[in-house]
Amino acid sequence: MDSIAPSHLSMPVSGPVSAEDLGEILTRLRAAQPLVQCLTNTVVTNFTANALLALGAAPAMVDVPVEADEFARIASGVLVNLGTPHGEQRAGMLEAARAANAVGTPWVLDPVAVGALSVRTAFAGKAMELRPAVVRANASEVIALAGTGAGGRGVDATDGVESARGAALALAARTGGTVAVSGPVDLVLDAGRAVRVHGGSALLTRVTGGGCSLGAVTAAFAAAAGDPFAGAVAAHAMYAVASEAAAERCSGPGTFAPAFLDALASTTPEDLAKKAVLR
Repeated sequence: MDSIAPSHLSMPVSGPVSAEDLGEILTRLRAAQPLVQCLTNTVVTNFTANALLALGAAPAMVDVPVEADEFARIASGVLVNLGTPHGEQRAGMLEAARAANAVGTPWVLDPVAVGALSVRTAFAGKAMELRPAVVRANASEVIALAGTGAGGRGVDATDGVESARGAALALAARTGGTVAVSGPVDLVLDAGRAVRVHGGSALLTRVTGGGCSLGAVTAAFAAAAGDPFAGAVAAHAMYAVASEAAAERCSGPGTFAPAFLDALASTTPEDLAKKAVLR
């Protein structure tokens, strides 16, 4: 099935999000096969692309200036991940974000290691001015992005999710969008709604791309939901359910990664609605 642009997806989810909504959003995603443009880091491109394919979306790693603008105008969702932000890619990221805004396409900012490193921290400030639909980050990155902390230990958080709630609310007010704080219990909020997503496996933190690919999956779900908040909740719930399933059938990080891709593919809308734990 061909990819379907955001305007051709089903009616948006709005208001509070239930477990039943999550199954409906996954059904929409697999019917539409959203095309997700990933401007992401060089370490995780393969895993990110495979995660999107396993989920039922279509990846496109288009980050070259000029082409980044062109592609964002036809994509269903866009990911901007600051893991390895070389100069040319940073230019492409700003182009893609502006183009996504111009055509109403949701874009996700993943400010990897912001606060700890100067170049990406300054660039993240510029990206925030373009009002991402979703900011997806760990607690230390959220706190640093809000200007109330110095970041974590590289890509690893040194702050708890609940300690980032105030910073997340400030970022949501600044962008008018959604902020998703990843941790043992994920916190997803916007100006008027908040959901905690429970569950998941710690093995996600022991494979390359476990967190970064979540940003791409969030872009896919945001496109399918028509509501960035509902999409972010669905993406985090999907990761929790699929990672738990993968952990049950693997023997360690080396076997977890392919098992996780299999679980993303095999988790049904009914599984997601039944097994997701939202509070």
